[in-house]
Amino acid sequence: MEKSKNPERGLLETENASGVALLPLVLFLLLFLGTGIWLTRSGIDMAFYQLSAAVAILPAIIISIFLGKDTLNKKISVFLGGVGNINIITMCMIYLLAGAFASVAKSIGGVDATVNMGLAFIPPSYILPGLFIITAFVATAMGTSMGTIAAIAPIAAGIAEQTGMSTPMLMGTVLGGAMFGDNLSMISDTTIAATRTQGCELSDKFRMNLLIAAPAALVTIGLLLAFGGGAPDPQAGDWEFLRIIPYLLILGMAIAGVNVFVVLTVGILLCGGVGFICLDGYSLLIYSSDIYRGFTNMQEIFILSMMIGGLGELIRSQGGLQWMLEKVNALSKKLARGNRRLGGEFGISGLVALANVCTANNTVAIIISSRLAREIATESGVDPKRSASLLDIFSCIVQGLVPYAAQVLLAGSIAGISPVEVSLNNWYCVVLLFVSVGAVFAGWPKGNWRKERG
Repeated sequence: MEKSKNPERGLLETENASGVALLPLVLFLLLFLGTGIWLTRSGIDMAFYQLSAAVAILPAIIISIFLGKDTLNKKISVFLGGVGNINIITMCMIYLLAGAFASVAKSIGGVDATVNMGLAFIPPSYILPGLFIITAFVATAMGTSMGTIAAIAPIAAGIAEQTGMSTPMLMGTVLGGAMFGDNLSMISDTTIAATRTQGCELSDKFRMNLLIAAPAALVTIGLLLAFGGGAPDPQAGDWEFLRIIPYLLILGMAIAGVNVFVVLTVGILLCGGVGFICLDGYSLLIYSSDIYRGFTNMQEIFILSMMIGGLGELIRSQGGLQWMLEKVNALSKKLARGNRRLGGEFGISGLVALANVCTANNTVAIIISSRLAREIATESGVDPKRSASLLDIFSCIVQGLVPYAAQVLLAGSIAGISPVEVSLNNWYCVVLLFVSVGAVFAGWPKGNWRKERG
């Protein structure tokens, strides 16, 4: 139990480092992504919907359980410990509340009213950049990308339904804005984890991050203006202010930093109250049915998130993450060719990125790789605020691009599209990747590069 609660400690209490432990994850990706790509090339419609990720991961889990030297019962216990990890359970509860809120809000006409109000005031060419900026602002204030997506994604899905704009593009824009805010927020768990493990101040890490993330955000906004495309012929329908009140209040609560569970619960209650006032015949039974329908809409990502949590814990316990961290560290030193700073920064970035691929949780990835990252930073003279910034940025990039990450799954589920389509349209994280790699090569922004100690 202690291992599953403390990833950093658990990393040191694994079997010997083993690359074989990563094979189940590779199998899952080959099955899920490979099947979708193959069916796409074969001309099958909705190719990535044909094989559910929640089913594609089952062979990987079975193989992972039979790897390693522990008894079968112990490996099953490790898997169940990963399923029941507090981070996984938290995400699953957010899924349920977000699904219920989206379902009730749509049923009472809140989504349509909010969309129509937006279309009445925002020019078509500014819908995507405006959505990105609003999402980024809310996520920065709220400190959670999951809560932000839960609040704003239903509006984006409503815009797509009413205007004919690309649903994947809209959801990818929301995802990008949410990852921008989560990465920069002073109250985000990723920020707190990165600064505490690297030993730097929140404000110092924020300034370092901002100098990299802000240019990427500006480039993304420019791309959305130039190539995102507005609504073909947006027609703003009638809207009633009362039906918009739940959205306005939950956004205000989010910006004020209210707990995401409180925000979504209040949103569900407010939507129900508005429904009783505005809709004839709207009863408690209909209201309860709307809530339950929202729960069932989240069934696939609920199951997949638990499965990924269990698989990730098996991989960690069998030495897969330790093997990966050691190999990345060794490779970064070779590629740097004597440039200590460059080798150290690429090592830190690669460590957290690959840890995130394996865990699909940016906070856990930061904690897992933090100890070795701090050692690399000390050896290579990288300033703590620089290493904290790199940990947060590269975990954010991966979290916004892997199709089995919680944020991507939530956005796809709310819109009813494949998570692969959402991640492929997350322009911000792609731009941030190029900007960040360039920043590492250039050594910019300048941190205090410590002299090597004797």
